[in-house]
Amino acid sequence: MFPETPAAAALSVVTRFCSPALFNHCVRSYLWGAMYGTAHGIAFDDELYHVSALLHDIGLTEAFDSHRLPFEEAGGQLAWVFGVAAGWPAERAARVTEIIILHMRDDVSPAVDPEAHLLQVATSWEVAGRRPEEFPPDARAEVLARYPRLGFGAEFLACFEDQARRKPDSAAAASVRSDVAGRIAANPLEGRPSA
Repeated sequence: MFPETPAAAALSVVTRFCSPALFNHCVRSYLWGAMYGTAHGIAFDDELYHVSALLHDIGLTEAFDSHRLPFEEAGGQLAWVFGVAAGWPAERAARVTEIIILHMRDDVSPAVDPEAHLLQVATSWEVAGRRPEEFPPDARAEVLARYPRLGFGAEFLACFEDQARRKPDSAAAASVRSDVAGRIAANPLEGRPSA
């Protein structure tokens, strides 16, 4: 299910530093993006996408929150350190940084950056319920049974509201101003019981 490479240690990082709800979100983000990429014939680097998906919200955790950088930039920098420590060349590590930063930016075409595109699709589905037609009910049920939401929507909204207060020029602040709370509440994934 997950790539078997030295970079698979990203799972250990999120296990240690993320709350259970945030951990499950990161794993689900990997699974949704991989599912979407496969369904649409998008060729992507699975190891690179896996690390990006698992570490994309590490900048929201207490241990790695930056008081100056937006969470996606702080998380991207940590992911670079992780990639280099896993033995990646600096250029490959820079790609994981770019993917994590881009997931909070305007839509990226799969032809330009397939991994960033997958992370955007997966996280916008996870947070705001965007593109529900791409994720059939049986696939949803299977993923949510293994990795339940555990109150993710409320926890994530609190993280974004905190980011917005401290970093008013960030993408998180822009999301709060554009009613991310309403989109989270309307997300079909939020209607499922969280075990």
